[in-house]
Amino acid sequence: MLLDDLNGPDDLKRLPAAQLPELAHEIREFIVDAVANNGGHLGSNLGAVELSIALHRVFESPRDAILWDTGHQAYVHKLLTGRKAQFDELRRADGLSGYPSREESRHDFVENSHASTILSYAYGLAVGRDAGTTDHRHIVAVIGDGAMTGGMSFEALNNLGHSKRRVIIVLNDNGRSYAPTVSNLWANAQQVDERSNHPSFTDRITSSLSSALTDIRMNPVYVRRQRKIERFLHELPGIGNQAERALDAFKAGVREFLQPPSFFEALGVRYTGPIDGHDLEALESALQQAEELSEEGPIVVHVLTQKGRGYAPAESDDEKHLHDAPIFDPLSGPPPSGPTGYTEAFSRTMLAVAEQDDRIVGITAAMAGPTGLIPMQERFPDRVFDVGIAEQHAVTGAAGMAMAGLRPVVAVYSTFLSRAWDQVVYDVALHRLPVVFCLDRAGITGPDGASHHGVYDLALLSKVPGMRVLAPSNADELEQMLTDAVALADDGPIVIRYPRGGAPRAADGVGSGLSARKVVTPNDQASVVICAIGRMVATAETVAGKLAADGIHCTVWDVRSCVPLDPKMLDDAAQHQLVVTIEDGIVEGGIGSMLTRSLHERLSATTIALPQFINLGLPTVFIPHGAPDDLFEKFNLDASNVAARIRSALG
Repeated sequence: MLLDDLNGPDDLKRLPAAQLPELAHEIREFIVDAVANNGGHLGSNLGAVELSIALHRVFESPRDAILWDTGHQAYVHKLLTGRKAQFDELRRADGLSGYPSREESRHDFVENSHASTILSYAYGLAVGRDAGTTDHRHIVAVIGDGAMTGGMSFEALNNLGHSKRRVIIVLNDNGRSYAPTVSNLWANAQQVDERSNHPSFTDRITSSLSSALTDIRMNPVYVRRQRKIERFLHELPGIGNQAERALDAFKAGVREFLQPPSFFEALGVRYTGPIDGHDLEALESALQQAEELSEEGPIVVHVLTQKGRGYAPAESDDEKHLHDAPIFDPLSGPPPSGPTGYTEAFSRTMLAVAEQDDRIVGITAAMAGPTGLIPMQERFPDRVFDVGIAEQHAVTGAAGMAMAGLRPVVAVYSTFLSRAWDQVVYDVALHRLPVVFCLDRAGITGPDGASHHGVYDLALLSKVPGMRVLAPSNADELEQMLTDAVALADDGPIVIRYPRGGAPRAADGVGSGLSARKVVTPNDQASVVICAIGRMVATAETVAGKLAADGIHCTVWDVRSCVPLDPKMLDDAAQHQLVVTIEDGIVEGGIGSMLTRSLHERLSATTIALPQFINLGLPTVFIPHGAPDDLFEKFNLDASNVAARIRSALG
């Protein structure tokens, strides 16, 4: 196999062009097998095979910095930079990361799994290069999978064009993030591409002219002559400015007629494309020309690719082209995807409350499928809004909807809500608006690693004035909380946060409103009370069982309402010798510390002795990727370690 002999980009450059299609085929087969064995991001990587090959044949990584946004499309890049043997441990503990990793390779510059940031990184690296503090020759930023819909991308483009920094931007346009990309730029480009599949005579002529115009505009000889003409016109006595503007207007009119409309050049960024992202010869030619033209300033090479290309199950997946996949049989492909666990409970309840209350609307940032909004989208297409990868806009848009009398529910991953912190605090909470935030993937999430664990939401959102924070311990509790939230939102915003994965059903009923729920009441006098949050309630019940075998009796509360804390739970906790709190968020500044402070304040004016306190949670560190159970054990939050901690505290 050709892939077996590739140990780095230099080996790739030595391959004859005739063998590259065979290499692309081998890479696709390898990636399908690797993801089938480990799970991971599939569709975006299958679509980026030829692009990754062309980038590493034209540029000289790491002397040329190749930056990836979003990083989940970098599997091929990892293969081409000598990490084939590590794919056996893809996304496993201590194994290959599912994203670029500076710790893994000198060819990786940014661990970039939160979209729309790479152009800002590129701008900063270009500033450093131009200042002489780095020796990078070219800065190449690959942006795709809908990341161009994020506001940061536009901000960086504006800065790049204004400053004329020499950055090459490759827009890997596969028309999708998880869902179809919310972007007029993509829509216009795809309309051109679709016409090419069934072209009329006029379309064929127009397409040929468009390709010819792209070739001309990318030709460095043409560019140098154009600059001479511009200088000549500018220097014409009396009419120089008018002549120069007339030429610009003529060129803009030709571009508008023959190519997808683009705002890039209005920002001072040269644009070319669209280019067939699966034509290696065309890709290499376009990148080589962009390399030379970048001496004059930033340039965008617009590349059209097919997400999931070369693997039939991915190509036929209408929802997300197998953007991500669990472990599966590569011969048959993954089973049909759909929401499971807590996400399924949210999805089902969201549809139910929407049917009962026509004020309910759903908002998603390019993730209607993963957050469970598709059933509501299909039932009420005018009441679900996908704003693209734009969490800030989603939150403030929700604020506006709430002001207009609607009841917006913002469905987002916990880790991604942090991108809209300012908007949550000052656009929603400050105005006491009835917005419900449903945070999926809260706490430890597993194989996606540090950037995806939702471990900060409890500590952060509990400090927002007027915010109520709820955490269900099972699917039935989530259904109850979302139903209650419609009415509770009259008094201001609410957060419901829940983990990834399976959700147990309630064994003995659920709570309601802002009340906690006692789930273990021992027959004998209990010396220990465990106040557990969300998924940690199951751990607490197991701990209580282990300690009961030792004669240590424990009361267990399902906190449910993290903010505000239930006074009845606090009063009961004060009657115990030892108060233990467990949460799957950072322990510093978390709910446990708030509960401890509340008890101190309640008991300070009484004669009741203060109990002993243990606050358990996650440390303030970047948590690596790995299986959730292994990570909980690593940080001593599994039942055995918690029970041992309690035994030790009791002496």
